Amino acid sequence: MRIGNPVAALLRLSPARSRLALLALAAVLALGLFAAARPALLMLEERLGALGWTLFADATEEQRIVLVAIDETSLAEVGPWPWPRETMARLVAAIDGAGAQLQLHDIVYSEPRPGDAELNAALAASGGAVLAQLPVLQSEEPVRTGGLTHPLAGLQCGAGLPQTDRYLAADGAFAGIPKGHIAPLVAGDGSVRKTPAAICVDGEGYPALALSAWLTAVGADNWSATLIDGGLFGPDQYLRLVAYPDLEIPLDGDGNLRISYASDPAAFVAIPAVDILNGEFDPAWFDNTWALVGVTAFSVGGDVVPTPYAGVAPGVELQARILASLLDGDIPYTPASAGALLGLLSLVAAAVLFWLAGGRSRWSALGLPAAGALLPVAFLALHIQLLQSQGVWLGWLFPALYSPLAAGMLVLLEYGRVRAERGRVFGNLNSYLPNEIAREIAYSLPSSSINARRAEMTLLCADLRNFSAFGESRPPEESAAVLHFFFTRATRIIEEAGGRVHEFKGDGLVAVWDSQDADAARCALGAARRMQAIEIAEMLPEDAPSGLEPLALGIGIEQGSVLIGSVGPAHRRGHVLLGDTVSIVFRIQELTADLAHPILVGGVAAGKLIEEKLESQGHFLLDGLRNPHHLYALPGTGQRAAERGLKLIRGGRS
Repeated sequence: MRIGNPVAALLRLSPARSRLALLALAAVLALGLFAAARPALLMLEERLGALGWTLFADATEEQRIVLVAIDETSLAEVGPWPWPRETMARLVAAIDGAGAQLQLHDIVYSEPRPGDAELNAALAASGGAVLAQLPVLQSEEPVRTGGLTHPLAGLQCGAGLPQTDRYLAADGAFAGIPKGHIAPLVAGDGSVRKTPAAICVDGEGYPALALSAWLTAVGADNWSATLIDGGLFGPDQYLRLVAYPDLEIPLDGDGNLRISYASDPAAFVAIPAVDILNGEFDPAWFDNTWALVGVTAFSVGGDVVPTPYAGVAPGVELQARILASLLDGDIPYTPASAGALLGLLSLVAAAVLFWLAGGRSRWSALGLPAAGALLPVAFLALHIQLLQSQGVWLGWLFPALYSPLAAGMLVLLEYGRVRAERGRVFGNLNSYLPNEIAREIAYSLPSSSINARRAEMTLLCADLRNFSAFGESRPPEESAAVLHFFFTRATRIIEEAGGRVHEFKGDGLVAVWDSQDADAARCALGAARRMQAIEIAEMLPEDAPSGLEPLALGIGIEQGSVLIGSVGPAHRRGHVLLGDTVSIVFRIQELTADLAHPILVGGVAAGKLIEEKLESQGHFLLDGLRNPHHLYALPGTGQRAAERGLKLIRGGRS
């Protein structure tokens, strides 16, 4: 089966249909590219999409949450990590004594140690405390340490929540202290952008540390939650706490909430743990606040992750961000209809590109590349605006990928269309004019100046004799058919001989060869002989008029200097062939009838055709010229000039 050229097939369609077909093809290619390179493209979308936070970061100091950092300075003074439980108990008591409403430990106390009872008592005696437990999601290591506690009742662990059977949990000594998980979802580039709101282990859903802190802070007796549908323009689902039904936490289809990076890292106050142990801090920092305790020291493998703001940030900062979003009721989310909305944006891009492609050629040439570059920026700006104003993470990459791809394909289509149209124009010009003149007209700006050059050429002039009488007695359609037949046969013969038809003039033609050497003369004479072999009778209809002389062909050949080019005003140019040689070859052709020779050759060309043994016809004073010219004919019969009443200057046949 023969497969046609798809570009040619597109160009055969109407402009509107070809553009629509190409826009649809661009959508298919964009979908394929998006599917093939999805991880890398999503990473790019996340990184540039986060510009909505980093470019307009909120530097307002967070006064509801204070970070207690077990940092390098603290380790240098207190000792290596893990610290004795008695030291941690003193830290808990100091934070509580400073007036903290709630303290959250981003630490898993998984192993039993001396002093556990003292630490548990300090936690229980505080205004409120929540410890961390860690269901293991992104590792295959079979670990089950300690015991998970404080699940959310009412959650069905089928679909909509992540599940695992591996975990690191606090030792049983701390079973009475509320707990929440700190399991982040680490992306391919190491960043943490989402965290599960709850994780199912052995059929029960355990809430995130921030949710446990919320339930603890409000004194909820009922730790129950449900998942509800988010609607068309809401998230995939909401997590609703039964004890606090006004709080609906937006989640994606996998049960994850997105971490907001709207606040500048400098907005979170961090106090070294050693300063609290030594009493070297301002207690006002903890007055009625939530204290987040976590290890940030790199030397002990502290929990650090990359963020949109910096190469690394302490994991405890992520917990602070989740808490702040929860307190503000401003957790970012992706609408359930995001795919459809991005598709709609792609349709908008397609409409803009279709409109630009259908405009004037200048709009297409400039507008399409500009739109291909600007539309992705516009979609990114729209994403940033929605993220800033509504907390909606819409995404932007697919329409941004589709736009330049579709614009580029439309540019190529319009370029191909222009090339095809230019090719047709050139082909049409070339059918009326010599190739180089047609090319000059097609690819040059019009000019009002003389554009001509001198050249040495071999000229052939051929004319159908008795055609005027034939045309007088026949319909013009028959005359046109006869001329078409003759011009077609003659043109093929001339081109096969290396020449070209310069002009069809009436019932004759002028052909040229671009030199005046012996080869050009032989080619012209060979073409003349073949043209004489054309069956003139074939050109006549069967009912040709009687009493008319038969059609015959007279051909003159000469060589010499000519001026070839174009003249006239810019809006109406004419292609001309000028010079004495042109006049001479026309007069020679006219003498073919008088001398009864079908082919006559001028003296210059005859001098290059010695091997042809042409017969001299003598010197003649050609009509309109002052100097006599020597003419030659092919060997054969012909009437004397005197017999024809011609003025023979000298020479001629004996």
